[in-house]
Amino acid sequence: MTLSVRIADIHDLDRLAPLFDAYRQFYRQPADLARARDFLAERLARQESLVLLAELDGEAIGFTQLYPLFSSVRTVRTWLLNDLFVAPSARRGGAGRALLQEAAAQARARGAASLSLSTALDNAPAQALYESLGWVRDTQFCGYGLAL
Repeated sequence: MTLSVRIADIHDLDRLAPLFDAYRQFYRQPADLARARDFLAERLARQESLVLLAELDGEAIGFTQLYPLFSSVRTVRTWLLNDLFVAPSARRGGAGRALLQEAAAQARARGAASLSLSTALDNAPAQALYESLGWVRDTQFCGYGLAL
């Protein structure tokens, strides 16, 4: 069995959309494959994000999506790893680790000084994976959000 990770493009949309829809459902959003497909199509067409696709023997099993950002304080380019998902049937097979490693390599190659992500407080398996790869939990800042 061969696991690979590569940069996805618009031609991968029909393989990515079901994974993206399942990811959204994981975060308690209603199933909406058309919406998931449209959102990804727009990001890819506008080159607003970098999407990495994990494949196992050619089958799409996971993805991660990164967005470029800047740090004004540090005056550097940073990247946000906003989405990471592996199909439940493919979990614990190394796809999440491979996606995270490739995300770091791609961000580094694009001149990023850092990569950030957030996850649910109760997502212990994901937290353990991040920490095993050297990610450090932020203890300096408290994050907030505002729904508009």
